[in-house]
Amino acid sequence: MNSLPRVVVTDYIVEPLDHERAVLNGHAEVVALGARTQDELRDGITDAEALMIYHFLQLDAATIHSLNRCKVIVRPGVGFDNIDIVAAEKCGIPVCNVPDYGTEEVADSAIGMAVSLSRGSHYLNSRLRRDPDAQWAVGVAGSIPRLRGQVFGIVGLGRIGSAAAVRAKSFGFDVVFYDPFVPDGMDKALGVRRVDSLEELLEQSHILSLHCPLTELTQGMIGREEIDLMPRGSVLVNTARGGVVKTNDVVGALANGQLSGAGIDVLEVEPPAEGDPVVAAWRDVSHPAHDRLLLNPHAAFFCNEGEAEFRTKGAREVLRALRGEPLRNQVA
Repeated sequence: MNSLPRVVVTDYIVEPLDHERAVLNGHAEVVALGARTQDELRDGITDAEALMIYHFLQLDAATIHSLNRCKVIVRPGVGFDNIDIVAAEKCGIPVCNVPDYGTEEVADSAIGMAVSLSRGSHYLNSRLRRDPDAQWAVGVAGSIPRLRGQVFGIVGLGRIGSAAAVRAKSFGFDVVFYDPFVPDGMDKALGVRRVDSLEELLEQSHILSLHCPLTELTQGMIGREEIDLMPRGSVLVNTARGGVVKTNDVVGALANGQLSGAGIDVLEVEPPAEGDPVVAAWRDVSHPAHDRLLLNPHAAFFCNEGEAEFRTKGAREVLRALRGEPLRNQVA
C-alpha cells in the first residue's frame, strides 16, 4: 500500500507528469485530475496533501474547507486571483505562486502585439486576407506614426512590466509607467519616466500595456472613461488579467476610432461563453474589431522552455512544504 503523500495537479496539466515526478519522486505520489468543473475538483482533492492549480478553475472557500490534509496550495504561475486566499489563511494552508517563469514570454508577447498593431501589420494582413478585392497599396493603412518618440505607457512595473519597459526602450519609445507600489528609484534604474496617477499616464499614452495583478483595486480599472482619456487612435494591450479591462468597452472604442488597435490575451471569462460580444465582434468581418483586434487564448505566458520551468518550480515549492522547509514564494 502506497503511504506517500498525495499531490494533485488539478487542471490544465495532465499526463505525462515528468517534470513534477522528477522533483517529487520518492517524496510523493503525483496525480493529474484534469478537472473541468467544481464538482470534479472537490471529488478529487479532499485527501490531497498538496495542490498544484492552474487557471481553468476557481478554488473557492467551500472547496478549500473540504481539504482535510493539505499542507500547501501552489499556483504554478504568476496570478493567483482564482484562489480564495482568505479562506486558505483561515484554514492554515499557505498559498504560493511561481512569479518569475513567464517574465520574458509575456513581455515579448505584449511588445509583439503593440508593434504589430502600431505599425499596421495586423490590420493590413487581416484586411487583405478577408477581402480578395482589397487595394494592394499602402494607402489603405491610414495614419501610421513613427514608433520612436511615441509614449509607451505601462501599468504595473513588476518583473513583467520592467521587462516590457526594457524592450520598449529598444524600439525608441518614450517609456512611462504608473505603479504606486514600486519604490522610488526604479525609474532611474531602468531609464524610464514615472507618473503619479493613472489619469496622467492615460492622457499621454499612445500605447498602453497592462502588467498589473487582478485585485480589488485593479478590477475594471480600464473602461470607456479611461480609454477616452488616451490620445485618439492609440493602442491598448492586455496580457495581465481579463478583469483589469472592461473588454466590451475596448470593442466599442475600436468601433468609434478612439482606439486604432487592441491586443487582448486575457478575457474576463475564459474560455468565453457562446455568443460573447467581444468574440462576436472579432469574427464579424463588418466590424472594425475584425481587422484591429488581436485576440489570443491566454497564451502570452507560454513557451516550451517556460512550461518546464513553471512545472518544475511549482513542484519544488510543493517539496519544500512536504519537508517542512521555508517556502520561497508564499503569497498568503
